[in-house]
Amino acid sequence: MNGLRHLYSGKVRDLYEVDEHHMLMVASDRLSAFDVVMHETIPHKGRVLTALTDYWLTSMPDVPRALISCDPRVIDTYVAGFLECSEWHGRTMLVRRAEMLPLECIVRARLAGQAFDEYQVSGTVHGMKAPVGMSLTDPFPEPWFTPSTKATTGHDVNISRDAAVAIVGSETVDHIEAFCGALFQRAASAMSAVGLVLADTKFEVGVIDGQLVVCDEVLTPDSSRIWPRDGVTPGVTPPSFDKQPFRDWLASQTWDRTPPPPPVPGEIVQTTSERYVAAYERVTGLSLDAWYGNE
Repeated sequence: MNGLRHLYSGKVRDLYEVDEHHMLMVASDRLSAFDVVMHETIPHKGRVLTALTDYWLTSMPDVPRALISCDPRVIDTYVAGFLECSEWHGRTMLVRRAEMLPLECIVRARLAGQAFDEYQVSGTVHGMKAPVGMSLTDPFPEPWFTPSTKATTGHDVNISRDAAVAIVGSETVDHIEAFCGALFQRAASAMSAVGLVLADTKFEVGVIDGQLVVCDEVLTPDSSRIWPRDGVTPGVTPPSFDKQPFRDWLASQTWDRTPPPPPVPGEIVQTTSERYVAAYERVTGLSLDAWYGNE
């Protein structure tokens, strides 16, 4: 395809400039851990991340967003020749260019992950005092805005709300907190209706023409903890619709978390792929086979 300039390759996504105001975000099937990309890929992963983002934003048409379309026919009107590039179908988002805010906007409804690890040590979450006596998977009194830095290299760092205010100002944090909290509540309600628990999620937000918009992937297994409601028991790590099978396998390996990564067995690749597809189909009630890119 002519006219595309490669801007960036992340652990999962590749970013291309279409013109001054538009970009393509292409979600690969790459799999990473501890900022190291595995040699193996997870079939359908990029399509799932793209399809779920499209599903959520289509179901919430009033939410300002950077996404224009995932439809190859629409993208082709901006990028001549895209229809012939079938390997990108279903994993590509045409987006408006946004000024990204330097924060990861995490909303947590349940105690899990890094938040649980911190809580066990200090009784805090992102340096903020949490209720006493909580167990793994317990709900917070209400969904909690728990930001982190957005690192250009290395790992993001969890920070308090006050630290976020020091970075972007109190008015911006108030706006982000309300914006992301409303998105979370709507998604959690929709997931609850199909027997799922949205434990936490991370939103990327930016500004276009002075308006706060949601960017990048939205409410996917890579950015969220999604649990089957009937699988949640206090104090026990629930099954989740993400790369948990891979994480469990990796935890049993003697790897120093630096390249090269260990080879991932075929059965782990297959199980992880099935978990991603199940996430899409359980959340949406749709078949991934009907999504773009199933040529």
